[in-house]
Amino acid sequence: MGLNDTPAADRVHIGFFGRRNAGKSSLVNAVTGQELAVVSEIKGTTTDPVHKAMELPPVGPVLIIDTPGFDDEAGALGEKRVRQARKVLNKTDLAVLVVDAAVGLAGADEELLAIFKAKGVNHLVVFNKSDLLPSSPAEGPGEIYVSAARGDGIRELKERLAALAAVEEPEMKIVGDLLRPADIVVLVTPIDQAAPKGRLILPQQQTIRDILDRNAVAIVVQESDLPETLARLGKKPALVITDSQAFAEVAAATPQDIPLTSFSILFIRHKGDLRLAVAGAKTIDTLRDGDTVLISEGCTHHRQCEDIGTVKLPRWIRAHTGKNIEFAFSSGTEFPGDLSPYRLVIHCGGCMLNNREMQFRQAAAVSAKVPITNYGVAIAFMKGILRRSVAMFPQIARELD
Repeated sequence: MGLNDTPAADRVHIGFFGRRNAGKSSLVNAVTGQELAVVSEIKGTTTDPVHKAMELPPVGPVLIIDTPGFDDEAGALGEKRVRQARKVLNKTDLAVLVVDAAVGLAGADEELLAIFKAKGVNHLVVFNKSDLLPSSPAEGPGEIYVSAARGDGIRELKERLAALAAVEEPEMKIVGDLLRPADIVVLVTPIDQAAPKGRLILPQQQTIRDILDRNAVAIVVQESDLPETLARLGKKPALVITDSQAFAEVAAATPQDIPLTSFSILFIRHKGDLRLAVAGAKTIDTLRDGDTVLISEGCTHHRQCEDIGTVKLPRWIRAHTGKNIEFAFSSGTEFPGDLSPYRLVIHCGGCMLNNREMQFRQAAAVSAKVPITNYGVAIAFMKGILRRSVAMFPQIARELD
């Protein structure tokens, strides 16, 4: 990904749903002007969700998702396809329900509409294959008739999608709302084996951009250079932000009168509920022998020998609690549907997930009555610096009293 590319997590996620052979893939191709999805007269051609990041005028940067038929045939494979379609809904900002105009709404369509409404997902019902109708029917609210084959109504459909995207609430800033113009922010970014060569990891890139958008100043250093950097600055920085793995070392090197937090803490505030993560971290002190902790990452990557999720966090938790804790792991889209086996969920910062999916995962834990926190909050808690790390959010800090 280039530095100027919009990350998938920051794109409007548009999911195309519907029954088999309603023309979802044909409509995706017509809307995007590309052959993104395989088109066939055979029902169930789309077996797995197809994702494509692109620029879609007039919407802007989007992630288009074509899903399997929601009415797939009985059996293990059909059930898996339907589960995949449901999973896509957890990260969908705009849902397009594609209906065969000649057939009309059926039970599976009504079920999808109910799910859209229950999840609060903006949606549009698109009656495809309108060229096969004897006349043009009247469109109801939230409906549009199109023909993917002839291109009828495709321009209007894109304009309707743009209008729906425009009503999405603005995202909370990563850090910009905490700053004033000309403030100095020091970013501590350890460079180790896991760091991608020639570039910064995504949370660091996005945080720097947010600082610059606020007309503030970003200074990037490694943890070993932090003391000298702070000593040489002409004025006290407004904030020090560190990679969570270096929390203890950075806290020791940063004077108490300088606010300190981590990328991971900022990102859970940005994408989800920081208060929930702080409350969940307290569960670490109540873990008992035999409890299982789920450590979940929103992306997949090559594991290093000192991987934070699978190696460092389990080691730190066992050392902190003195208990024989069991660990389970998930990554990418494979977030467990059943969280009941776990005493605690510790999630990554979620930089690769959009806000809706991060909030879904937190809500799933709340529904299952399983505490959930994240890497940065959990590490700060175990290092005894959580209060300091959330001090710039007084309402949340008070909950630690």
